Amino acid sequence: MKFIVSSTTLLKQLQTISGVLGSNNTLAILDYLLFEIKDGKLTISGSDLETTMTTSLTPEKAEEEGKIAMPARLLLDTVKTFPDQPLTFTIDSEIHGIEISSDNGRYKISGQDGDEFPKSPEIESPDSAEIESGILFNAIHKTIFAAGNDDLRPVMSGVLFEIGEKDSTFVATDAHKLVRYKRSDVSGTKAASFIMPKKPLNLIKNITSSLDVNVKVEYNDTNAKFHIDDVTIMCRLIDGKYPTYDAVIPKENPNVLTVDRKALLNSVKRVSIFSNKTTHQVRFKMAGSELNISAEDVDYQNEAAERLTASYAGEDMSIGFNSRFLIEMLNNLETDAITLHMSQPNRAGLLIPEETEENEDVLMLVMPVMIGS
Repeated sequence: MKFIVSSTTLLKQLQTISGVLGSNNTLAILDYLLFEIKDGKLTISGSDLETTMTTSLTPEKAEEEGKIAMPARLLLDTVKTFPDQPLTFTIDSEIHGIEISSDNGRYKISGQDGDEFPKSPEIESPDSAEIESGILFNAIHKTIFAAGNDDLRPVMSGVLFEIGEKDSTFVATDAHKLVRYKRSDVSGTKAASFIMPKKPLNLIKNITSSLDVNVKVEYNDTNAKFHIDDVTIMCRLIDGKYPTYDAVIPKENPNVLTVDRKALLNSVKRVSIFSNKTTHQVRFKMAGSELNISAEDVDYQNEAAERLTASYAGEDMSIGFNSRFLIEMLNNLETDAITLHMSQPNRAGLLIPEETEENEDVLMLVMPVMIGS
C-alpha cells in the first residue's frame, strides 16, 4: 500500500479529526487513526468508541488498496513541521511498518493492523433531516453552554434535538438555566427526538463554523450520523427521557424589562466582582424607567451598585440572579437589546432577544437566587 498526499491537506484533515481522540483510552488502538485506501480515495477515521469521525480526501497518487492504523499524536506532530510539499507513505502490510518520505528526509513509524480498529456501527432504518450548516452551528452555539455536567443526570448533560415535520426545537438545561432554540425552517422525514452528547456537538460546531453546506442528519433510537462536506461524525445518543422543559417555562410574566444587552452585560460583570463567592448573587431592583443592579459580600464587607436606564412595565420589584448564568446568557446573544420577563421574585426570569433572524425563536430561562433580608 502506497499513497502520496500534500502535507497541508493532510494536516488540515488530521487537525479536524484529532478532536475525537480520547486522552485516557482503555484500548491502545484508540490512540491510532485508521487510514484506508479504497477506489482511489483515502479515508481517515478516529474513534473513542462513543463517537467515530471519518474524513476523506483524494490523494495525488494511490497504489494498492488496504488499511493501516497509524499513531495519531506522533503523526500529527510530524506532519505539523513540514512546509507545503508532497509526502509519500509506503506501508509494509506484513509488519505494519510505515515509511514517510519528504523532500529532504525519510521517517519510519510503527503502525497496527487496520482490522483491529473498532468498526463504526451502521444506523438501521434511520429517519433523516437536512440542516444548513450555519443553522446547525447556531443551534449548537446557542444551547450547548446551558447543558449540565452532572454525571448522575446524564440526560441533562446533552442537547435535546426535537425534529418535527414542520419545525424543530433544540433544548439544553442544567436545572439552573435553560435555553430553547426553535427553527421554523428545519424539519425531518417524521417527528423524532434524541439527546446528543456534548463532545460530538463541539466537533460539529467547530467544523460548521466556517462552512456553507447542507448537513444531512440520520438518526434512530441509539445513534446519530452527521454528513458534513467530506466529514462524517457518528455518535451514540444519550439514553433516557429528557425532562418536560415546557412545564418550567412560566406562562404569565406581567413584569417586562427592556434594556441594552451590552450595557447590562458590562454592568453585571463589574458589580458581580463584589458579590458573594458562593452564590454569585446580583440583585435587580426595578422601578419606573430605572434598573438598579447591586451585589454585596457581607463576609468581606464588599458591595457595589450601579444604575442603568431601561424601559420597565410592571410592578416595582427586586429579584436576585446568579451573575455567572446571566453573563453566559448575555454573551451568547447577539442582539442589541433584550427583554427580561418576570412574574415574582421566586419564579424564573425569561431572557428574550429583541430582534432575531428570520425563522428563529430564542428563549433563555434563568432561575432566581433568593434574596436574603
